[in-house]
Order: sequence, then structure tokens, then C-alpha cells
Amino acid sequence: MSSDEDFPDWFKKRRSPFRGWFFEDIDKMFHEMEKMMEEELKTFSSNVPKDYVRERKLPDGSTARELGPFVYGYSIKIGPDGKPEVREFGNVKPSRTGPQVKEEREPLVDIIETDGEIHIVVELPGVEKKDIKMHGTEETLNISVDTPQRKYFKEVTLPAKVKVKEAKTQYKNGVLEITLPKTKEEKKPKGEPINIE
Repeated sequence: MSSDEDFPDWFKKRRSPFRGWFFEDIDKMFHEMEKMMEEELKTFSSNVPKDYVRERKLPDGSTARELGPFVYGYSIKIGPDGKPEVREFGNVKPSRTGPQVKEEREPLVDIIETDGEIHIVVELPGVEKKDIKMHGTEETLNISVDTPQRKYFKEVTLPAKVKVKEAKTQYKNGVLEITLPKTKEEKKPKGEPINIE
């Protein structure tokens, strides 16, 4: 339950129809919103990596500060269990203290699992094949790109153990495809056998 002190002045006045003038209240509301947005922008820009801040000369001789590029997106698909799976990508991550900007973008990754293999599709627009670095273990796959123009990083946790040495890859038009065969797990009984005396 909130008290009257929790609301801005313009909101308290709007709750009572007999106080203040309508246009004065709207004007105050816009001024308070502008202040809040300026504070959020200051907080956001103080957390931006230096590579995302540039200054540009304007025709009149003054300079303008530019921030970016900032990328945030998500993709939703229905998983095999019927539940939606939300996957985020980009270089902006929401947090309790406001959006956090990373130097590397997180690419959009899709994982398809079949009985015998795991197929991974990674979107890396604007990247040359020679700039992609991958490192895999039985359970994870790291994909990274580090060039002056593009920086990507994604650690993919695989849904099953795989044979990394037998990976097959293909890269075309900014789309990387990786196929990893699953390891065949031997079914061993859990625990230790107990002899009956």
C-alpha cells in the first residue's frame, strides 16, 4: 500500500478534481518526465564502454556526442515440451540498476537437438569467416569474433555431451552452422553392487 508521499505533486493534484488547473498539471507532468529521462540517460551513458562514445563535428563548428550502436532483441520459440523459450541477443542487457552495455554483442543462437546430434545456428552479420574463433568441450561451445568493426561472444551450454573432434561447420552469408554428434552414454547402474551373504 503506498502513501501520498510516494506520488509526484502533479499526480496527487490529478487525483483531486478540484485542485489546480489542468494545463498547469500537464506542463508539470512533462517537466518531471523530462527530468527523469535526463537522469536515466546520464546513468546509462556513464556505463557505456568508451568504444561506444564518439564525437562528431557539426556544420556550424560545434560538436555532437554520439552513443552506440546499441542492440537488444529477443526471439521466442516453442520448445519440445510445449513451453516458450525466450532467447536474448545484442550488447545491452537489462538489470536492476538499468541497462548494461557490453563491448561484445551476443549473437542470436538456435539449438536443435535430434537423437544423434546437436545442430547450432549462429547469426553473425558483417563477419568474415577468418575472424570467427570457436572452442568446444563435451558440454559447452564458445564462439567469438574480435575485430575493430565487430565484437561478438557467446558461450553455448549444450543440452547433451558431444564429440567435439567430429564437429562439422559451415559459414555462409553471416550464418554459422555447427553440427556436433552426441556421445553415446553407457548406461551404468548407479551405486555399488551388494552381495547377499
